[in-house]
Amino acid sequence: MSSDQDTPVDTDPEVQDEKARRRLIELAETFYDQFEGGDVPSMEIPTRTKSNIVFDEESGVWVLGDRHSTRSANSVRGAKKLLKSIYTVEFLATQLDEDRSSTLRELYYLSESWDNEYAQFSSQDESNQLVEDLELVSGVTREDFHMRPEESGATIMGPLELREQTRRGERVIHCQKDVGEGGYQIPNNPDTIEFLEHDAAFILCVETGGMRDRLVENGFDEKHDALIVHLKGQPARATRRITRRLNDELGLPVAVFTDGDPWSYRIYGSVAYGSIKSAHLSEYLATPAAQFVGIRPQDIQEYDLPSDPLSDSDVNALESELDDPRFQTDFWEEQIGLQLEMEKKSEQQALASRGLDFVTDEYLPTRLAEMDII
Repeated sequence: MSSDQDTPVDTDPEVQDEKARRRLIELAETFYDQFEGGDVPSMEIPTRTKSNIVFDEESGVWVLGDRHSTRSANSVRGAKKLLKSIYTVEFLATQLDEDRSSTLRELYYLSESWDNEYAQFSSQDESNQLVEDLELVSGVTREDFHMRPEESGATIMGPLELREQTRRGERVIHCQKDVGEGGYQIPNNPDTIEFLEHDAAFILCVETGGMRDRLVENGFDEKHDALIVHLKGQPARATRRITRRLNDELGLPVAVFTDGDPWSYRIYGSVAYGSIKSAHLSEYLATPAAQFVGIRPQDIQEYDLPSDPLSDSDVNALESELDDPRFQTDFWEEQIGLQLEMEKKSEQQALASRGLDFVTDEYLPTRLAEMDII
Protein backbone atom coordinates (compact mmCIF):
# COMPACT_ATOMS: atom_id res chain seq x y z
CA MET A 1 0.00 0.00 0.00
CA SER A 2 1.43 3.34 -1.07
CA SER A 3 0.65 6.66 0.57
CA ASP A 4 1.26 10.23 -0.39
CA GLN A 5 4.67 11.27 0.87
CA ASP A 6 4.40 14.94 0.10
CA THR A 7 1.34 17.14 -0.23
CA PRO A 8 2.39 20.48 -1.77
CA VAL A 9 -1.22 21.55 -2.28
CA ASP A 10 -2.91 22.99 0.82
CA THR A 11 -6.31 21.28 0.81
CA ASP A 12 -7.74 23.39 3.65
CA PRO A 13 -10.63 25.35 2.07
CA GLU A 14 -10.42 28.10 4.70
CA VAL A 15 -6.78 28.76 3.77
CA GLN A 16 -7.67 28.81 0.09
CA ASP A 17 -10.63 31.14 0.68
CA GLU A 18 -8.50 33.53 2.73
CA LYS A 19 -5.86 33.69 0.02
CA ALA A 20 -8.47 34.43 -2.63
CA ARG A 21 -10.20 37.04 -0.47
CA ARG A 22 -6.88 38.76 0.30
CA ARG A 23 -5.95 38.99 -3.37
CA LEU A 24 -9.34 40.48 -4.24
CA ILE A 25 -8.99 43.06 -1.49
CA GLU A 26 -5.49 43.94 -2.71
CA LEU A 27 -6.87 44.45 -6.19
CA ALA A 28 -9.62 46.75 -4.90
CA GLU A 29 -7.05 48.66 -2.83
CA THR A 30 -4.99 49.25 -5.97
CA PHE A 31 -7.94 51.03 -7.61
CA TYR A 32 -8.55 53.03 -4.41
CA ASP A 33 -4.92 54.12 -4.19
CA GLN A 34 -5.02 55.26 -7.83
CA PHE A 35 -8.11 57.35 -7.16
CA GLU A 36 -6.63 58.82 -3.99
CA GLY A 37 -3.38 59.68 -5.75
CA GLY A 38 -5.23 61.52 -8.52
CA ASP A 39 -4.23 58.95 -11.13
CA VAL A 40 -6.50 57.57 -13.82
CA PRO A 41 -7.45 54.06 -12.63
CA SER A 42 -5.96 51.31 -14.75
CA MET A 43 -5.25 47.60 -14.73
CA GLU A 44 -2.44 45.87 -16.61
CA ILE A 45 -3.37 42.46 -18.02
CA PRO A 46 -1.32 39.93 -20.01
CA THR A 47 -2.57 39.91 -23.59
CA ARG A 48 -4.66 36.79 -24.19
CA THR A 49 -4.40 36.50 -27.95
CA LYS A 50 -3.05 33.62 -30.03
CA SER A 51 -0.07 35.74 -31.04
CA ASN A 52 0.95 36.11 -27.36
CA ILE A 53 0.80 32.41 -26.53
CA VAL A 54 4.00 30.45 -26.90
CA PHE A 55 4.99 26.84 -26.41
CA ASP A 56 7.55 26.72 -23.61
CA GLU A 57 10.03 24.00 -24.54
CA GLU A 58 11.44 23.70 -21.01
CA SER A 59 8.13 23.09 -19.24
CA GLY A 60 6.46 21.50 -22.27
CA VAL A 61 3.25 23.51 -22.00
CA TRP A 62 1.52 26.50 -23.61
CA VAL A 63 2.18 29.73 -21.69
CA LEU A 64 1.41 33.41 -22.09
CA GLY A 65 4.08 35.59 -23.64
CA ASP A 66 5.44 38.90 -22.35
CA ARG A 67 2.97 41.27 -23.97
CA HIS A 68 0.51 43.16 -21.77
CA SER A 69 -2.35 45.54 -22.37
CA THR A 70 -3.50 48.34 -20.11
CA ARG A 71 -7.15 48.73 -19.28
CA SER A 72 -7.58 52.38 -18.35
CA ALA A 73 -10.47 54.63 -17.40
CA ASN A 74 -9.20 57.33 -19.77
CA SER A 75 -11.68 56.11 -22.37
CA VAL A 76 -15.39 55.35 -22.06
CA ARG A 77 -14.85 51.74 -23.10
CA GLY A 78 -11.99 51.27 -20.64
CA ALA A 79 -13.93 52.95 -17.84
CA LYS A 80 -16.88 50.58 -18.36
CA LYS A 81 -14.60 47.54 -18.23
CA LEU A 82 -13.00 48.74 -15.01
CA LEU A 83 -16.42 49.45 -13.52
CA LYS A 84 -17.49 45.89 -14.32
CA SER A 85 -14.26 44.63 -12.77
CA ILE A 86 -14.94 46.52 -9.53
CA TYR A 87 -18.50 45.23 -9.27
CA THR A 88 -17.33 41.68 -9.97
CA VAL A 89 -14.57 41.91 -7.36
CA GLU A 90 -17.12 43.08 -4.80
CA PHE A 91 -19.47 40.24 -5.71
CA LEU A 92 -16.72 37.60 -5.47
CA ALA A 93 -15.44 38.93 -2.14
CA THR A 94 -18.97 38.85 -0.72
CA GLN A 95 -19.46 35.34 -2.08
CA LEU A 96 -16.31 34.20 -0.25
CA ASP A 97 -17.37 35.95 2.97
CA GLU A 98 -20.71 34.13 2.87
CA ASP A 99 -19.14 30.80 1.85
CA ARG A 100 -21.36 30.64 -1.21
CA SER A 101 -20.65 29.67 -4.80
CA SER A 102 -22.11 30.45 -8.19
CA THR A 103 -21.76 29.41 -11.80
CA LEU A 104 -20.30 31.44 -14.62
CA ARG A 105 -23.77 31.58 -16.12
CA GLU A 106 -25.26 32.88 -12.87
CA LEU A 107 -22.69 35.67 -12.69
CA TYR A 108 -23.83 36.91 -16.09
CA TYR A 109 -27.49 37.02 -14.98
CA LEU A 110 -26.66 38.39 -11.52
CA SER A 111 -25.14 41.46 -13.12
CA GLU A 112 -28.65 42.37 -14.32
CA SER A 113 -29.47 43.23 -10.70
CA TRP A 114 -26.49 45.56 -10.19
CA ASP A 115 -27.53 49.15 -9.54
CA ASN A 116 -25.35 50.65 -12.30
CA GLU A 117 -26.42 49.65 -15.79
CA TYR A 118 -22.89 50.25 -17.12
CA ALA A 119 -21.62 47.50 -14.80
CA GLN A 120 -23.94 44.91 -16.32
CA PHE A 121 -22.59 42.39 -18.81
CA SER A 122 -23.82 42.36 -22.38
CA SER A 123 -23.07 38.66 -22.86
CA GLN A 124 -21.75 35.65 -20.99
CA ASP A 125 -18.60 35.73 -23.09
CA GLU A 126 -17.88 39.14 -21.58
CA SER A 127 -18.36 37.94 -17.98
CA ASN A 128 -16.33 34.78 -18.64
CA GLN A 129 -13.45 36.84 -20.02
CA LEU A 130 -13.55 39.19 -17.05
CA VAL A 131 -13.27 36.26 -14.62
CA GLU A 132 -10.25 35.06 -16.61
CA ASP A 133 -8.79 38.59 -16.39
CA LEU A 134 -9.19 38.51 -12.61
CA GLU A 135 -7.43 35.15 -12.50
CA LEU A 136 -4.52 36.68 -14.37
CA VAL A 137 -4.10 39.82 -12.30
CA SER A 138 -4.76 38.16 -8.93
CA GLY A 139 -2.88 34.91 -9.41
CA VAL A 140 -5.91 33.04 -8.03
CA THR A 141 -8.02 30.56 -9.97
CA ARG A 142 -11.75 30.96 -10.47
CA GLU A 143 -12.26 27.75 -8.47
CA ASP A 144 -10.83 29.54 -5.43
CA PHE A 145 -13.26 32.39 -6.11
CA HIS A 146 -16.01 29.70 -5.77
CA MET A 147 -16.95 30.04 -9.43
CA ARG A 148 -18.23 26.84 -11.02
CA PRO A 149 -18.67 25.82 -14.65
CA GLU A 150 -22.16 24.90 -15.82
CA GLU A 151 -21.44 21.24 -16.27
CA SER A 152 -19.31 18.72 -14.44
CA GLY A 153 -19.60 15.02 -13.76
CA ALA A 154 -16.21 13.66 -14.86
CA THR A 155 -15.31 10.67 -12.71
CA ILE A 156 -12.51 8.50 -11.32
CA MET A 157 -12.70 4.76 -10.76
CA GLY A 158 -9.80 2.91 -9.17
CA PRO A 159 -7.77 2.00 -6.07
CA LEU A 160 -7.48 5.43 -4.47
CA GLU A 161 -8.63 6.59 -1.04
CA LEU A 162 -9.04 10.31 -0.53
CA ARG A 163 -10.40 12.86 1.89
CA GLU A 164 -12.83 15.38 0.43
CA GLN A 165 -13.86 18.68 1.95
CA THR A 166 -17.57 19.25 1.41
CA ARG A 167 -20.16 21.71 2.63
CA ARG A 168 -21.30 19.01 5.04
CA GLY A 169 -17.81 18.41 6.37
CA GLU A 170 -15.03 15.98 5.61
CA ARG A 171 -15.60 12.55 4.16
CA VAL A 172 -13.19 9.75 3.31
CA ILE A 173 -13.95 7.93 0.05
CA HIS A 174 -12.40 4.94 -1.67
CA CYS A 175 -12.81 5.34 -5.42
CA GLN A 176 -13.69 1.66 -5.88
CA LYS A 177 -15.13 0.36 -2.62
CA ASP A 178 -17.29 3.36 -1.70
CA VAL A 179 -18.75 4.22 -5.11
CA GLY A 180 -21.06 2.61 -7.62
CA GLU A 181 -20.06 1.73 -11.16
CA GLY A 182 -20.34 5.42 -12.04
CA GLY A 183 -17.21 6.13 -10.00
CA TYR A 184 -16.18 9.08 -7.83
CA GLN A 185 -17.31 12.43 -9.21
CA ILE A 186 -14.49 14.94 -9.45
CA PRO A 187 -15.40 18.16 -7.58
CA ASN A 188 -15.17 21.58 -9.15
CA ASN A 189 -12.06 22.39 -7.10
CA PRO A 190 -9.82 19.32 -6.80
CA ASP A 191 -7.44 21.22 -4.56
CA THR A 192 -9.86 20.54 -1.69
CA ILE A 193 -9.01 16.81 -2.01
CA GLU A 194 -6.30 15.13 0.05
CA PHE A 195 -4.91 11.88 -1.32
CA LEU A 196 -4.59 9.34 1.49
CA GLU A 197 -3.61 5.90 0.21
CA HIS A 198 -3.56 4.10 -3.11
CA ASP A 199 -2.66 0.87 -4.86
CA ALA A 200 -2.69 2.47 -8.30
CA ALA A 201 -0.03 1.70 -10.88
CA PHE A 202 -1.04 4.30 -13.46
CA ILE A 203 -3.77 6.68 -14.65
CA LEU A 204 -5.76 6.00 -17.80
CA CYS A 205 -7.67 9.03 -19.09
CA VAL A 206 -10.53 7.90 -21.35
CA GLU A 207 -12.39 10.17 -23.77
CA THR A 208 -15.79 8.53 -24.14
CA GLY A 209 -18.35 7.32 -21.63
CA GLY A 210 -18.98 4.13 -23.57
CA MET A 211 -15.35 3.07 -23.41
CA ARG A 212 -15.05 4.08 -19.78
CA ASP A 213 -18.04 1.87 -18.95
CA ARG A 214 -16.54 -1.02 -20.95
CA LEU A 215 -13.31 -0.85 -18.97
CA VAL A 216 -15.15 -0.78 -15.63
CA GLU A 217 -17.54 -3.58 -16.58
CA ASN A 218 -14.59 -5.74 -17.64
CA GLY A 219 -12.76 -5.01 -14.36
CA PHE A 220 -9.79 -3.32 -16.03
CA ASP A 221 -9.26 -1.02 -13.04
CA GLU A 222 -9.10 -3.97 -10.63
CA LYS A 223 -6.97 -6.27 -12.76
CA HIS A 224 -4.36 -3.66 -13.61
CA ASP A 225 -4.59 -1.31 -10.58
CA ALA A 226 -5.60 1.51 -12.89
CA LEU A 227 -7.18 4.83 -12.03
CA ILE A 228 -9.66 5.36 -14.85
CA VAL A 229 -10.41 9.05 -15.37
CA HIS A 230 -13.37 9.79 -17.63
CA LEU A 231 -12.55 12.92 -19.63
CA LYS A 232 -16.09 13.42 -21.00
CA GLY A 233 -14.78 14.66 -24.32
CA GLN A 234 -12.77 17.87 -24.08
CA PRO A 235 -11.79 17.71 -20.39
CA ALA A 236 -12.88 20.32 -17.88
CA ARG A 237 -10.33 22.21 -15.85
CA ALA A 238 -11.10 20.14 -12.75
CA THR A 239 -10.38 16.92 -14.66
CA ARG A 240 -7.06 18.20 -15.92
CA ARG A 241 -6.13 19.56 -12.50
CA ILE A 242 -6.72 16.33 -10.62
CA THR A 243 -4.81 14.42 -13.29
CA ARG A 244 -1.86 16.80 -12.85
CA ARG A 245 -1.99 16.41 -9.07
CA LEU A 246 -2.14 12.62 -9.23
CA ASN A 247 0.88 12.62 -11.51
CA ASP A 248 2.85 15.15 -9.44
CA GLU A 249 2.05 13.95 -5.95
CA LEU A 250 1.66 10.20 -6.38
CA GLY A 251 4.17 9.78 -9.20
CA LEU A 252 1.68 7.87 -11.34
CA PRO A 253 2.24 7.61 -15.11
CA VAL A 254 -0.57 9.05 -17.23
CA ALA A 255 -1.88 7.54 -20.47
CA VAL A 256 -4.61 9.11 -22.62
CA PHE A 257 -7.02 6.91 -24.63
CA THR A 258 -9.18 8.69 -27.20
CA ASP A 259 -10.87 8.25 -30.56
CA GLY A 260 -8.62 8.26 -33.62
CA ASP A 261 -9.38 11.65 -35.14
CA PRO A 262 -7.75 15.11 -35.09
CA TRP A 263 -10.19 16.51 -32.55
CA SER A 264 -9.38 13.71 -30.12
CA TYR A 265 -5.66 14.30 -30.59
CA ARG A 266 -6.35 17.83 -29.38
CA ILE A 267 -8.02 16.38 -26.29
CA TYR A 268 -4.75 14.59 -25.61
CA GLY A 269 -2.89 17.83 -26.30
CA SER A 270 -4.96 19.74 -23.75
CA VAL A 271 -4.25 17.10 -21.08
CA ALA A 272 -0.54 16.93 -21.82
CA TYR A 273 0.43 20.44 -22.92
CA GLY A 274 -2.48 22.73 -22.13
CA SER A 275 -4.84 24.63 -24.36
CA ILE A 276 -4.55 28.06 -25.90
CA LYS A 277 -7.64 29.26 -24.03
CA SER A 278 -6.22 28.35 -20.60
CA ALA A 279 -2.56 29.09 -21.35
CA HIS A 280 -2.34 31.25 -18.22
CA LEU A 281 -2.95 28.09 -16.15
CA SER A 282 -0.99 25.50 -18.14
CA GLU A 283 1.58 24.87 -15.43
CA TYR A 284 -1.34 24.26 -13.04
CA LEU A 285 -3.49 22.11 -15.35
CA ALA A 286 -1.31 20.36 -17.93
CA THR A 287 0.57 17.08 -17.45
CA PRO A 288 3.50 17.05 -19.91
CA ALA A 289 4.40 13.49 -18.91
CA ALA A 290 1.08 12.16 -20.28
CA GLN A 291 1.47 9.66 -23.12
CA PHE A 292 -0.92 8.90 -25.98
CA VAL A 293 -2.26 5.34 -26.11
CA GLY A 294 -4.54 5.49 -29.13
CA ILE A 295 -6.60 5.06 -31.16
CA ARG A 296 -3.63 5.58 -33.48
CA PRO A 297 -3.91 5.64 -37.26
CA GLN A 298 -1.64 2.61 -37.32
CA ASP A 299 -4.29 0.76 -35.26
CA ILE A 300 -6.86 1.28 -38.01
CA GLN A 301 -4.59 -0.61 -40.37
CA GLU A 302 -3.17 -3.17 -37.95
CA TYR A 303 -6.53 -4.24 -36.49
CA ASP A 304 -8.60 -3.55 -39.61
CA LEU A 305 -10.92 -1.34 -37.56
CA PRO A 306 -14.26 -0.08 -38.90
CA SER A 307 -13.67 3.50 -39.98
CA ASP A 308 -15.17 6.60 -41.56
CA PRO A 309 -13.69 8.80 -44.28
CA LEU A 310 -11.97 12.02 -43.23
CA SER A 311 -14.03 15.14 -43.84
CA ASP A 312 -12.53 18.32 -45.26
CA SER A 313 -12.48 19.81 -41.76
CA ASP A 314 -10.67 16.70 -40.46
CA VAL A 315 -8.01 17.09 -43.15
CA ASN A 316 -7.59 20.79 -42.37
CA ALA A 317 -7.30 20.02 -38.65
CA LEU A 318 -4.67 17.34 -39.22
CA GLU A 319 -2.64 19.64 -41.46
CA SER A 320 -2.90 22.35 -38.82
CA GLU A 321 -1.62 19.93 -36.17
CA LEU A 322 1.51 19.32 -38.23
CA ASP A 323 2.34 23.00 -37.60
CA ASP A 324 1.41 22.78 -33.90
CA PRO A 325 4.47 22.55 -31.58
CA ARG A 326 2.60 19.99 -29.46
CA PHE A 327 2.59 17.55 -32.38
CA GLN A 328 5.97 18.26 -33.95
CA THR A 329 7.54 14.94 -32.96
CA ASP A 330 8.59 11.95 -35.06
CA PHE A 331 5.69 9.93 -33.62
CA TRP A 332 2.97 12.45 -34.43
CA GLU A 333 4.36 13.40 -37.83
CA GLU A 334 4.39 9.71 -38.79
CA GLN A 335 0.90 9.01 -37.45
CA ILE A 336 -0.73 12.15 -38.89
CA GLY A 337 1.00 11.55 -42.22
CA LEU A 338 -0.34 7.99 -42.25
CA GLN A 339 -3.86 9.17 -41.47
CA LEU A 340 -3.81 11.74 -44.26
CA GLU A 341 -2.62 9.02 -46.59
CA MET A 342 -5.34 6.54 -45.48
CA GLU A 343 -8.04 9.24 -45.35
CA LYS A 344 -9.71 7.34 -42.49
CA LYS A 345 -10.64 7.90 -38.84
CA SER A 346 -11.98 5.51 -36.23
CA GLU A 347 -13.63 5.52 -32.79
CA GLN A 348 -12.61 3.78 -29.57
CA GLN A 349 -15.69 1.58 -29.74
CA ALA A 350 -14.54 0.26 -33.13
CA LEU A 351 -12.32 -2.13 -31.14
CA ALA A 352 -15.53 -3.99 -30.26
CA SER A 353 -15.46 -5.39 -33.80
CA ARG A 354 -12.85 -7.80 -32.40
CA GLY A 355 -15.02 -8.71 -29.40
CA LEU A 356 -16.16 -6.94 -26.23
CA ASP A 357 -13.12 -8.13 -24.26
CA PHE A 358 -10.52 -7.30 -26.89
CA VAL A 359 -9.81 -3.79 -25.60
CA THR A 360 -9.18 -4.95 -22.01
CA ASP A 361 -7.61 -8.35 -22.70
CA GLU A 362 -5.38 -7.53 -25.65
CA TYR A 363 -5.31 -3.97 -27.00
CA LEU A 364 -4.63 -1.96 -23.83
CA PRO A 365 -2.35 -4.48 -22.08
CA THR A 366 -0.23 -4.80 -25.22
CA ARG A 367 -0.02 -1.07 -25.88
CA LEU A 368 0.61 -0.11 -22.24
CA ALA A 369 3.34 -2.74 -21.96
CA GLU A 370 5.01 -1.30 -25.08
CA MET A 371 4.91 2.09 -23.35
CA ASP A 372 6.47 0.61 -20.15
CA ILE A 373 3.41 1.63 -18.13
CA ILE A 374 2.45 -1.90 -17.09
